[in-house]
Amino acid sequence: MKKNLDAKYDHKAVEDGRYDEWVKKGYFTAGDKAKDPFTIVIPPPNVTGILHIGHAWDNTLQDIIARYKRMQGYDMLYLPGMDHAGIATQARVDARLKSEGISRYDIGREKFMERAWEWKEEYASTIRKQWAKLGNSLDYSRERFTMDEGFNKAVRHVFVTLYNEGLIYRGWRIINWDPEARTALSNIEVYYQDDPGKMYYFRYVVKETGEEIHVATTRPETMFGDVCIVVNPNDERWKHLIGLHTTNPANGEELPIIGDDYIDMDFGTAIMKCTPAHDPNDFAIAERHHLPKPICMNPDGTMNKLCGKYEGMDRYAARDAVVEQIKEDGNLVKIENITHNVGHSERTHCVVEPYLSQQWFVRMKPLADDVLAHQKDPDQKINFYPERFEKTFNQWLENIEDWCISRQLWWGHRIPAWYNKKTGETYVGETDPKDPENWVQDEDVLDTWFSSALWPFATLGWPEETEDFKRYYPTDVLVTGYDIIFFWVARMAFQARHFTHNRPFRDVLIHGLIRDEQGRKMSKSLGNGIDPMKVIDDYGVDALRFFLTTNSTPGQDMRYIPAKVEAAWNFINKLWNASRFVLMNLDDGMRMDDVDLTNLSAADAWILNKLNLTIDHVSENMEKYEFALVGNELYSFVWNDFCSWYLEMCKSSLNSDDPAIRKGAQSTLLVVLNNIVRLLHPFMPFVTEEIYLTMPHTQESICKETWPKHIDNIPEADMEGMDRLVSMIQKIREIKAANDLKPSAVLSVMAKDLDGNVISPKPYLSAILAKMAKAEWKEELDGDLTVETIYQGSLYLPSSQLQDPAEEIKKLEAEKKRLESELARSSHILSNPGFLAKAPAAKIDSEKQKQEAYQKQYEVITTRLAQLKK
Repeated sequence: MKKNLDAKYDHKAVEDGRYDEWVKKGYFTAGDKAKDPFTIVIPPPNVTGILHIGHAWDNTLQDIIARYKRMQGYDMLYLPGMDHAGIATQARVDARLKSEGISRYDIGREKFMERAWEWKEEYASTIRKQWAKLGNSLDYSRERFTMDEGFNKAVRHVFVTLYNEGLIYRGWRIINWDPEARTALSNIEVYYQDDPGKMYYFRYVVKETGEEIHVATTRPETMFGDVCIVVNPNDERWKHLIGLHTTNPANGEELPIIGDDYIDMDFGTAIMKCTPAHDPNDFAIAERHHLPKPICMNPDGTMNKLCGKYEGMDRYAARDAVVEQIKEDGNLVKIENITHNVGHSERTHCVVEPYLSQQWFVRMKPLADDVLAHQKDPDQKINFYPERFEKTFNQWLENIEDWCISRQLWWGHRIPAWYNKKTGETYVGETDPKDPENWVQDEDVLDTWFSSALWPFATLGWPEETEDFKRYYPTDVLVTGYDIIFFWVARMAFQARHFTHNRPFRDVLIHGLIRDEQGRKMSKSLGNGIDPMKVIDDYGVDALRFFLTTNSTPGQDMRYIPAKVEAAWNFINKLWNASRFVLMNLDDGMRMDDVDLTNLSAADAWILNKLNLTIDHVSENMEKYEFALVGNELYSFVWNDFCSWYLEMCKSSLNSDDPAIRKGAQSTLLVVLNNIVRLLHPFMPFVTEEIYLTMPHTQESICKETWPKHIDNIPEADMEGMDRLVSMIQKIREIKAANDLKPSAVLSVMAKDLDGNVISPKPYLSAILAKMAKAEWKEELDGDLTVETIYQGSLYLPSSQLQDPAEEIKKLEAEKKRLESELARSSHILSNPGFLAKAPAAKIDSEKQKQEAYQKQYEVITTRLAQLKK
């Protein structure tokens, strides 16, 4: 044990080397079978770069739970790992190759994969260093990667099983195509935004009658893939055209005119061109009418040979050229400027092309229905915090579409399907064909989310029945953002349900996004991103962690406000200085065994009872993941009750000539500080470790400590009397400041309870009031009395003691307004049927008591105002 803490809090000195020591000593390694297991698997960061502030938030929430559960006595497994992130990582490696003047096509697939693995190792090393700086209590002996050997085995097993069950199939469908990455995307990898565009109206002439019709499109470049013109057979204006023909103004080819009731008779000209290979609705029409589906575009977004002289042109350049040609031919009617909703790639941000392609799909409805059925079972469902996100989860599963899982990439899990070179038959298996020379493997890889959907159980050794899988699965809680409920949470849910016949995790804690101080989403274009490592250098990780986890309620976005990070640092500094005070006032050699709480002052009993209330409330809210409430309660207890009040109150006991009184104060100081650092440890592990090791302790590290419990055998304290005393001291100090009175000026005061009864001053309370507020507590005062509201009562003092009577009216008016606001709030709550039906009885009673107190204080204030205004 150190003699003292350093004079000043230095976060760099406190944090330096500490994490490596924890890891080396195995504090985070799971496996104690004498304890009940608790499991969190880290949402695996992509090996595409460094961790951002969102990762810091997500990881800190997980680590708080992990450290809390470890202290509660669980065999805590917090499992680390990373995701290969197919498209994103390939794009980064491609960019690196481009900077070297080469492309992946120049070096071939095998060499490209070598370079990709080198990238992975480079960035995985960086991510581990960042995990360390964040203080994540991870079990590195179990670290996994979504493309390691065991994961590949699990992925193959899942693919083959679903294929054999008829839940994976290969077919031609309109998919979302990313021309920049040259790969298919699933629907949820596409985001939509309103983009400026144009609506082009072209003239078509009916061959048989010479009749002129107008057809509109936003994408003239796809006209080379048109196979017909479509009208609604119920449309009296145009149904006579069905069976006739017209000419495509883009290439002069003849197009039949057909009828289909998909056409909206009230939209536009009610005549539509049909391009089955480049529009999902057109594809459906072509399927119904057995029409061809010609593709007019190359995978890179250029036009193909079907487009004649436009072959090789970029799709947008071709659009302009085609429109110009049609205009010269006299077939352009008009062009309208519009704003329309356009799909963009979530990865490359380019405009997505609806594209006919042969891809692999998962048949989703039976898998989704199985999850939805189990969400109705309280013992099997996944519990969402906040609850409202379960509705989001369920709605997506209820309206789910088949999932396109193949990607035209090299970096990823290769699809375990082979095609016979001679017969063309397909073989799908967990092992390679026995005669590989006669087979060629599918070139595509699987969507990244296909493998990460197995994360909660494949990380534990599944499909093998490993000891870890049997012990730690299903996992207990997943922490993630609301933005990937569809991408990841839902997919883990249905893969887990189908393959393990269980939920992947009991609880899901949903958090929001971190925005900048102005509420804007962080982005490279705005230049408003925050590097958590820079914040750690400036303020320390403990301050960052405390800010991130106590400034937002579950499910809500949070604004990154530097002043609040600084406030968190100030709070830690306050704790540091308070700890120094405690240590300096303990006898040399004092140990935890020397604690004696049998002879306590009123202040000692008060702070210990306050501590018990704090432990109870904090423990309750930790179980509900309400970390903002926990943070606020701990902040209030440490800063206000302990530092601002008790440390002042206990000084007289510490200076007492009576050894028993002194011992009671020292014991109280040690017990309270010990519990404070343990309560704060999950939030700020480094500084609490430093303080813990400096004071008398029972474990070699706070990481081995237990979670605080309610302290028994404490004398009952006059909690209302002490809380009222604190309120009186605060109010007297405010009155002196407002009236330009010196702090040493002695005031005479009287107190009444809410019912107007005079409160007789008790000697020990009077002594504290005299010492800390320089005030004499009287049972009776004469003359005109000023009134102030205090906790559970009113404070009175002679008006003659104050310098500015007008100031009294001003303050009373402000207090009247505050009480009116509180009464309105309380009335609104107590008249809400939802609150009365759902809230615990204790909470309802508490609110009623508050309302009653506000009303009585309001009457005192209004009475005094009436007197002053006569």
